[in-house]
Amino acid sequence: MTAQPARPERRGPETASVMGVSPFKPSVVKAVFGDVTPLHVSRSAAWAAASVTRTVLTEIIDGARRAAAEEARKKLMPGDLLSAIDRNVELEVGGKWYDHSPTFRGLTGVLYDADGVVVPSPKRSRSRKPSAVVGAHRFEAGVKKLLRGQGVTAVPAMVRDLNGIASVFLTDLARDAAMVVREGGLKRFGTVTLVMSGEPVPPPLKDSFRAPSARRGDGRTIGRDDILAATKIQLFGGALRQRALTEAREATENTSAG
Repeated sequence: MTAQPARPERRGPETASVMGVSPFKPSVVKAVFGDVTPLHVSRSAAWAAASVTRTVLTEIIDGARRAAAEEARKKLMPGDLLSAIDRNVELEVGGKWYDHSPTFRGLTGVLYDADGVVVPSPKRSRSRKPSAVVGAHRFEAGVKKLLRGQGVTAVPAMVRDLNGIASVFLTDLARDAAMVVREGGLKRFGTVTLVMSGEPVPPPLKDSFRAPSARRGDGRTIGRDDILAATKIQLFGGALRQRALTEAREATENTSAG
């Protein structure tokens, strides 16, 4: 009797690599980019940005799902989000959202000014200028689809946090992609490898997406490669960065550049 090959471990009912099309529509992506930059966003760039956002949110939800499963729950709570980030620092993205969410209050530390006076948390802006926080609701449908894909639901506060993290992350991705276009390429980037004290340092990850010294394309359009370069800036290294780059490339293989 021949031995059967080992099946790869699946993290949940539906992992990022088998989900196919991102639940975050290109129209939402382009709306976020439009709030940040006047540059045109190519179709392949929109799909790549949607894919990267999906990969990041799927990983966060998976970590929260694991934390909830330890308490035999299928409904995620904000505490599960904190547990997921605490166990995997790669998931600490969308940091600007933390100052606006009660979930993270007290974890970001108390800020003092030069005179030693406590700086209060930022209040909701009444400005009509679009922001990642104000526009977070645009991500709710996609977030709920990702939750269903992993066989879980979430309390409203948790959904709001996931919406906010997705919105801030994509907004930062848009800013970095626009910077790559302005500067004519990604000047430098690195990879941070996380290891526990006393553990051997693993070999460096092979990165097949290293940006050339100068970008291709015109200076008026954000392309797919600009999104990949921005992803390297936003995700500081490790498995999540590599997975996001790989899945973004796969998601755009059959997408036209227009």
